[in-house]
Amino acid sequence: MDKLLYGAAYYEEYLPYERLEEDIRMMTKAGMNVVRIGESTWSTMEPQDHVFDTRHLTRVIEAMDKAGISVILGTPTYAIPTWLVKACPDILAVTKEGRGIYGTRQNMDITHPAYRHHAERVIRKMMETCASYPNVIGVQLDNETKAYGTAGPNVQHGFVKYLREKFHDDLDAMNRAYGLDYWSNRINAWEDFPDVRGTINGSLGAEFSRYQRKILADFLIWQRTIVEPYLRKDQFITHNTDYSWIGHSYGLNSETDVYENAKAMTVVGTDIYHPSQGRLTGMEIAFGGDLTRSVKRDNYLVLETQAQGQIDWLPYEGQLRLQAYSHLAGGANMVEYWHWHSLHNGCETYWKGVLSQDFKENDTYREVMRIGKEWKKYGEHLAGLKKDNRIAILVSNTALTALEWFPISEKEEPLYRYNEVLMELYEVLYKNNLECDFLFPQNAAEYIGRYSLVLIPALYAASETLLQTIEQYVREGGHIFTTFKSGFADENNKVWSDETPHVLGKVCGICYSQFTLPENVGISSEKIEHLTGEVKHFMECLEPVTAKVLAGYEHYAYKRFAAVTRNVYKKGQATYLGCGLEKKALTAIVMDTVRNAGLSLPDVQFPIILRSGQNEQGKRICYYLNYSDSFQNVCIKEKGIELLTECELCENQMLTLSPWGLAVVEGV
Repeated sequence: MDKLLYGAAYYEEYLPYERLEEDIRMMTKAGMNVVRIGESTWSTMEPQDHVFDTRHLTRVIEAMDKAGISVILGTPTYAIPTWLVKACPDILAVTKEGRGIYGTRQNMDITHPAYRHHAERVIRKMMETCASYPNVIGVQLDNETKAYGTAGPNVQHGFVKYLREKFHDDLDAMNRAYGLDYWSNRINAWEDFPDVRGTINGSLGAEFSRYQRKILADFLIWQRTIVEPYLRKDQFITHNTDYSWIGHSYGLNSETDVYENAKAMTVVGTDIYHPSQGRLTGMEIAFGGDLTRSVKRDNYLVLETQAQGQIDWLPYEGQLRLQAYSHLAGGANMVEYWHWHSLHNGCETYWKGVLSQDFKENDTYREVMRIGKEWKKYGEHLAGLKKDNRIAILVSNTALTALEWFPISEKEEPLYRYNEVLMELYEVLYKNNLECDFLFPQNAAEYIGRYSLVLIPALYAASETLLQTIEQYVREGGHIFTTFKSGFADENNKVWSDETPHVLGKVCGICYSQFTLPENVGISSEKIEHLTGEVKHFMECLEPVTAKVLAGYEHYAYKRFAAVTRNVYKKGQATYLGCGLEKKALTAIVMDTVRNAGLSLPDVQFPIILRSGQNEQGKRICYYLNYSDSFQNVCIKEKGIELLTECELCENQMLTLSPWGLAVVEGV
């Protein structure tokens, strides 16, 4: 990890004819120094039960080694071979829709003993024959793993065992925690435990989702225990955790807990896909990088991102380069495309790689070549970027899952959910060049005190411990910005029986008992400019106790209630947003909160994005990224050297960025 890694996923087994040496020649010419192989090749590696053939892998590894290209091995367990399903048909996952049918990938029960037996066997064969090569630098565990909705008999049995351990065999405690007396859902004997797929209880259902996330984390740790004995000390273990999906990477994934998954990794990895062409803003790249970096608070690997990608993702000139540097600006130490060559058949035929189906040089390849040349020359200045951010966002899978059971608004399409609240807040920070880290319930107590401001989106369900952590942070001088739908319920989705929002009420100096969906409701403020407009999605009827009102509702029925408040609590302050807002109004209140926390606002906003940190030489690196199709002028505040042109820059010198262009300035 002492250099930048740049490459692509490579699948020789998919090629229509022999071209390994030609591909290596083109990769070398493009400046690529790493490939990932193997993660979807189980049926090639083990064509029949206990008949192994890893020659297609060792052949590629040896050829790459001769060319000086490193290799990451992907364990081949996310797509099962036909013979395995024929021999053990109940390996296919039973979900809410019933038993799966063979065809798609990731359709198995990852807890099934037969699956585990065969998966361990093929992993060991891969490691025995491939891991010891000097150019194999690490292993990727599985691929974008989830529990895949598995809920068959063995999973149900495991869930009951998990609950018995959690509640120490106390059925009464479990029934109280989940409110199972409702509709006669009470369980009076563990032997009577029903199939959870049919539950209408949001507490029990959310607990099962938590258990499924645990299944995934345990599965990755199980794979780590298999591969680790085969590895040298200089080889890493990673996994490509992905995000929620609305046509691209978007928000926290309800099926994975990135923090728990990372316990299986020595280096955290991720997959980031994003809009392109005129819709390219870089926000998804930054979000994915910030979230991934925050898990272990260290540099990370981008194991998959797009080259040409889907049909509407073909990058304009300059965009691929801009995207690559944007990953580095978040702290990535590797950018790897999915994938090297476009497929000639299969369901991802038109999810295109660096090369098209004709394998010829194209505009994407030529831009890759430019990036590779620059990274080879300047990589030692760009690797290992470290950040010291003063703002954090607290994210929670518990709250995310809870709001899937109890949506913020069910009347809108698309639905307005946890991730919408999260991404709206992140977008305000991103477009105003306020970099941030992420906190998780598991590490909030340890790290929250490092930040001047913590944003808390829709923390609907949270443990008393987490809420007390927030209270202590503000009491000791911290600032929080909390949105609506926070502090409603405990970690089991059971609504607190005191005044809403429970512990956050005294911190924020408010209470309320009523909320609704707004209809022709406005918001206005005499204290904050631009905090005006239409109330969107959801609104709470806030009653100030000790808080000052920053904005109120413009509607005769709600004018006596507050919409936005700020409260001095002990040594700190808490700003509370009681409703959904349009972008302009949301930006106004967030920026006011940033200033109130004593933080300065950059004088440059989107489409110029500034990302910075300290490189391994201890020098400040600042990325100036132009996310627009027009020339943009920026003022370079500090004296430095623009690395990619090697031009010396004076303090306050103006620099012109070309459309979709960038500059990387190293301080002197």
